[in-house]
Amino acid sequence: MKPVLALFVFVDACGWEIIKDHPFARTHAPVRRKLTSVFGFSSACIPSILSGRWPVSHRNWCYFVFDPVNSPFRFLRHLRWLPRALTSRRFFRHRLSKLLKVHLKFRGYFDLYNIPFEFISLFDFSEKKNPLQPGGLNVGPNIFDHLQERGIPYHVSDPTRTERQSLDALLTEITAEKIDFAWLYWPDLDGVLHRVGNLSPEVPAKLAAYEPWLDELMTRAREHYGEVKLTIFSDHGMANCDTLLDLRARIEPLGLRMGVDYAVVYDSTMGRFWFFNNRARELVTASLLEVAGGRILPDAELEKLGTLFPDRYFGELIFLTDEGVLIVPSHMGERPIRAMHGYHPDAPHSYASLLTNYDAVPAHITAIPHVYELMTTQAEQAFKANGRPRQRSQ
Repeated sequence: MKPVLALFVFVDACGWEIIKDHPFARTHAPVRRKLTSVFGFSSACIPSILSGRWPVSHRNWCYFVFDPVNSPFRFLRHLRWLPRALTSRRFFRHRLSKLLKVHLKFRGYFDLYNIPFEFISLFDFSEKKNPLQPGGLNVGPNIFDHLQERGIPYHVSDPTRTERQSLDALLTEITAEKIDFAWLYWPDLDGVLHRVGNLSPEVPAKLAAYEPWLDELMTRAREHYGEVKLTIFSDHGMANCDTLLDLRARIEPLGLRMGVDYAVVYDSTMGRFWFFNNRARELVTASLLEVAGGRILPDAELEKLGTLFPDRYFGELIFLTDEGVLIVPSHMGERPIRAMHGYHPDAPHSYASLLTNYDAVPAHITAIPHVYELMTTQAEQAFKANGRPRQRSQ
């Protein structure tokens, strides 16, 4: 038996508003705290958790960026001649994305979503590496670089596996007593919430389905480790989408040409604009100032949120919708979904959760990048307590 296991369980989208009055995981992790999220989607939140830094530092924020010089998608422009009834279908986009990921040798998450093939060559994809591996961020180290550098044996989930497969893989390594640190990833709650919203009975049912898995995990861990320090955490919450906003319909009548006067990515909750002349900047800005249900974020606020990029790589102007407002159609999809994240971190349903089985959580752990401090501290403590890896007796 090894002395200590630092066990971190990441439950995607398990926001504070969802679990604050719910008994989820109270048996194993009774100490609970609300955490401020990071402005952006999971593409920003997860790298911030893994690095302890904000997006402006690690440069993982939104997926698609205006960068025609480095676009790997130029050959896809030929698909613009296909009927949109085909090219806008989720099945078509999903299958093509899987083929492209292999062809382009992308290691992280990749999806073409709903970027029109007419304009796809204007854009690059910002996450080409796997954030869950050493060297996986665009800039700087992550927790796995730290563990590798220190020689701390660890386990991290493979996101291509099912949740049950990820649990089984971790149980195997716990049984072998090979690791000091574990990072288990359960992403499926996020998909449930997108589909049914945060008030559906499917949400507590999904949380309840995790309970026997947590029982199994903790039972196995305590059979092989004298102390198991459990931390369950999330990246953001989820807000029901009750208002739809067609932002594209506000911009296209301005008489500007996409790719000539301006470029834009319509995310689910954001419009990110680049401008190529003053007229385009003035017309778009004036139009957005008249839009109800959202606002242009000033540079001072973006800087406070850790998302003001000096080179404006992710957009020169950022329009953010109010919580509960969904941009439809967008470059993420043609059709509405029931709930979404990616709103302002101060919005009630943006807050993430931190659940532990230990009381000694420092008071300054208040935002999701601070989880990195818990991970590095506990990994170091477990490594020190466990000593050098030993051969198990036969």
